[in-house]
Amino acid sequence: MSQSTLAGMENSAVAVLKRAIELDKESRLQDSLVCFQEGIHLLMEVLKATKSEAKKEHYRKNIANYMDRAEKLKEHLNDLKEKGKYHEQIKIPEDATGFSYEKLFKSYLDSFVTEVWVEDPYIRHVHQLYNFLRFCEMLIKGPCNVKTIHLLTSLDNGANLQQTSSLEEIKQSLQSYNVTLEVNYSSSIHDREIRFNNGWMIKIGRGLDYFKKTQGRFSIGYCDFDLRQCHETTVDIFHTRHTKSS
Repeated sequence: MSQSTLAGMENSAVAVLKRAIELDKESRLQDSLVCFQEGIHLLMEVLKATKSEAKKEHYRKNIANYMDRAEKLKEHLNDLKEKGKYHEQIKIPEDATGFSYEKLFKSYLDSFVTEVWVEDPYIRHVHQLYNFLRFCEMLIKGPCNVKTIHLLTSLDNGANLQQTSSLEEIKQSLQSYNVTLEVNYSSSIHDREIRFNNGWMIKIGRGLDYFKKTQGRFSIGYCDFDLRQCHETTVDIFHTRHTKSS
């Protein structure tokens, strides 16, 4: 490994671990734990490639300290989950960026996720249907092994043909990835929540529709939702040992 590559990996480790500490202070425990784990992994790769014994010792001490914090964080998280007391809140400010579905949901997805429930009354208009499609794409990319996605939404009485045909197209497309989409409609649905069968439940004030329109189809943020401005909304995250099926 070249010195420039090694330096780049060390800088990446430092940045991720710095973010882990910031998230820890903000009580975003799950996100913090994921960052600690990623940062420790990067730092261990740096340790393996380092030849200087003095630097090796320095990295070993730092890794030990970060592993100790990560382990305590993990124990605290498990205790909160076991007692059903886990609650984390993220406030997305008006016009904020960096809140793509990947960034928001990644920390709560793992290989145990095989089933997902989406309850959102507003998966009706074209941009909302695209939002749901992007959410499905995120699930397919992993690290989960989703087999079934349940969608409960309201029927758009004004343009239900477009809504139902679009959802049917998404359903057919998902089948090529061995994922089943089950769609149900409710005239009384109001709450918005997303549940994974590993116990995580995410409630977003605006549901999946928290992104603003870009100025045009060739504006930055049109394709990459990390660069897309958001509406102000609140995200509440819970964990329950038993996820209801519907």
